[in-house]
Amino acid sequence: MRSPTLKAVTNLPSNERVTLSERVRAALGELRPLQHPEHSDVAQWRAPTPADIDAMLEVQVAADRVDHPSWTTPREDIADTFELAEFDHAHNSLIGFSSEGAPIVVVSAMRHPDTSEKVKVYLNGAVHPAWRRRGIGAAAARWQHARGLELLTADAETALPGELDMYAAEHDLGNVAIAEGLGLRTARWFSSMVRDMDIEIPELEVRDGIRFVQYSADRAEDARLARNDAFRDHWGSLPSQPERWAQFVGGAFLRPDLSTLALADDGRIVAFCLASVNEDDWETLGASNSYIDLIGVVRDHRGKGLAPRVIAQTLKAIKAAGLEKAVLDVDTDSPTGANTLYERLGFVATEREQALIREF
Repeated sequence: MRSPTLKAVTNLPSNERVTLSERVRAALGELRPLQHPEHSDVAQWRAPTPADIDAMLEVQVAADRVDHPSWTTPREDIADTFELAEFDHAHNSLIGFSSEGAPIVVVSAMRHPDTSEKVKVYLNGAVHPAWRRRGIGAAAARWQHARGLELLTADAETALPGELDMYAAEHDLGNVAIAEGLGLRTARWFSSMVRDMDIEIPELEVRDGIRFVQYSADRAEDARLARNDAFRDHWGSLPSQPERWAQFVGGAFLRPDLSTLALADDGRIVAFCLASVNEDDWETLGASNSYIDLIGVVRDHRGKGLAPRVIAQTLKAIKAAGLEKAVLDVDTDSPTGANTLYERLGFVATEREQALIREF
């Protein structure tokens, strides 16, 4: 999708530095003061606190069962957001309750902490399926969108590109319609892929000068830097920051024994395959499984066949652990041809999700 250009937005000066705030105002007009949404079925809207984690989880898990029934949101993922220094629920999230006190809807606008390349805001949320098709999601999304625009324009001087992102399951047409009504358009598709561990794992010879080791906590920062290098040219990716990375690698789900690092002669991480296990997903998928969170090869070691080899090492570990399936997600337009690689390794596409964005 094309961003607004100086030619397309005629009220911007073509010979001056144009700020992100000016581009947003040129596209949408002056931003209105933020107001809580209103809906007759929602008796109370307020900012969530840590005491609301289980209420938020109740909404999210109910939505997960409908929107993507093969996996569910862990409680830890919600709890972790209350620990992030760069994210304040008091200003950036809302939870809505019925007159009986049942949680109905949760939404948030979260700005990515890295603003070296662009200002990106994620619009996340869910409506409990029992309360859908009443306009609650649309009302909440208007607030969410307005807060997202405030976050985009918080630095009045920046001239960086700005972007709003929202994700929706392929069949979640209501959420897609809400996003499109706010001016977002589908820019990318992602597929979930599943591999049966009964399928034979290919034996691939080890490349000269490369050795494979399990992930260990002492390599956390090295792994973060390798991840950032490997994902520099991936669509939508921004550098992972230390705080969020520490939550991921130090969290309850990452399995070092299933995760593989490929090391060069000098000990530098040149490829990685990091995997986790969330047993709550086993019931929804109908089989024990490991989720492969991240696969990457640093740029100066691409073209050497490291990706299939580092994945194969992790698949062997998953099989040795007695797990029945391996699961991952892939950008269907990945510049590295990742989806084709995964198919060759026995993964089969299942669910799809679309990324809807608006650029400024």
